[in-house]
Amino acid sequence: MLTFLSFILVIGIIIFVHELGHFLAAKSVGIRVETFSLGYPPKMFSRRRGETEYAIGWIPLGGYVKMSGMIDESLQGGEALTGAPWEFASKKTWQKMWVISAGVIMNLLLGVLLYTGISVIKGIPEPSSQAVVGELTPGWPADEAGLLPGDRIVAVAGEPIENWDDLLAAVHPRAEVETEIVVARVEQEERFTLTPKAIETTIDGESTTIGQIGIGPEVVFRPGSAGEILLSGVYATTNIVTLVAGNIWKLVTLQVSIRDLGGPIMIAKLSGDSARKGIVHLLSFIGFISVNIGCFNLLPIPALDGGHLLILSGEALIRREMPVRARMAVQQAGMLLLLALVVLIVVNDAQRIFGFEWLRSIFH
Repeated sequence: MLTFLSFILVIGIIIFVHELGHFLAAKSVGIRVETFSLGYPPKMFSRRRGETEYAIGWIPLGGYVKMSGMIDESLQGGEALTGAPWEFASKKTWQKMWVISAGVIMNLLLGVLLYTGISVIKGIPEPSSQAVVGELTPGWPADEAGLLPGDRIVAVAGEPIENWDDLLAAVHPRAEVETEIVVARVEQEERFTLTPKAIETTIDGESTTIGQIGIGPEVVFRPGSAGEILLSGVYATTNIVTLVAGNIWKLVTLQVSIRDLGGPIMIAKLSGDSARKGIVHLLSFIGFISVNIGCFNLLPIPALDGGHLLILSGEALIRREMPVRARMAVQQAGMLLLLALVVLIVVNDAQRIFGFEWLRSIFH
């Protein structure tokens, strides 16, 4: 129940903020909004206020803002276009782009707001001056060998370790090489033998293989000034954007498989895990997913915001609008592609979390 409620809270906040961005931007340039919906039909609840119907759908995997005169996958042709000044199609290109991009902007701003708020609550994070284990990745070499949070690593393969940089320099070259690690635990030394995993990564623009054992540094927090706190929120959000962009590039260049993607089931599981760790972890997770969804929406796939922006950019270049039928065909093809991607991701989630290997074999 906690996992379900946490998932509804996380996805509800993120969808609401995204669609609110489209809604407010549309209103700011005089576009009439016909429907503001959280979730997809069938409708659980709806109420009309003024020119807009506000609704909650039973399928909590997205939402939408239906604007007058917007050619998208829900409009069956051009007969609904009247040329009225309040229609999306009647607006200038920059106004259309502002409305389309506002959802992504709000997702990024939510990330900045939440990470700034976390810095207000906990302070400015800084890595420990020593190589102290802060967290372990379950199932990775350090976790399986028996290392624990709070362990201070003092030697790797006979090399003394003073700080985190020393640790990285010692572990990275030892991919798939059995390695002895010495830690200080409760004022006594413990020795562990493990084999770092070989991980493909990019350093200074070049692809290389490094060893990783699945640990993160201990982080200490200190009070910060107002400027430091705000910058920490911007910095955290920027880091996630960079991470997502890198992962998308790896996906496009086939460095990682589409089967590594996570979707609704994985988000639900991690929502519950975050809620059990406390409010700060849950807020951090909401910020992380909000930025991820914002970046995902910028992909140039018709039916996503990035697809709409791509079409608008093309129309601006050729100084001519795409025919309604052509736009409809592109939008509907994009929707089919998106649905296929969602199905594949859900299958991935089910296999990873529940072990439903037979599901993956169906779609192989």
